[in-house]
Amino acid sequence: MAMMRYEPWSLLSQLTRELDRLHPAGADAGESAATSDWAPAVDIREDKDAYVLHADIPGVDPKDIEVHMENGVLTIRGERKSETTEERENYKRVERVRGSFYRRFTLPDTADAEKISAKSVNGVLEVRIPKQETVQPRRISVEG
Repeated sequence: MAMMRYEPWSLLSQLTRELDRLHPAGADAGESAATSDWAPAVDIREDKDAYVLHADIPGVDPKDIEVHMENGVLTIRGERKSETTEERENYKRVERVRGSFYRRFTLPDTADAEKISAKSVNGVLEVRIPKQETVQPRRISVEG
């Protein structure tokens, strides 16, 4: 008989992940992910001098993407437009989602909001959030 690992909280963890996917971090009560049709997958990494966010948004024109920073919250929204020439009856399967997307992220206090940059290359949006310059401690001499 094979031994199975018992994880009593796995269903609760799965539910939490699904709720997080539907309601991104930092979303206001009046403006939630329910207003979006899909949410792009996002990777966030911290480098020595910046935070770098990569979002998968294939098929989205860069002019249809809005990146906004306000009160420590970075918002990414946009739209993958559908082609009106498509005829649904000829499709066997449709998996690519069309419509608007919306993601929000709370940034740490060390983020420099004035120097955020974004670019889209090959269907991947890269948002670079530089860190603020750290104040180096200095020795103060005491006169006697």
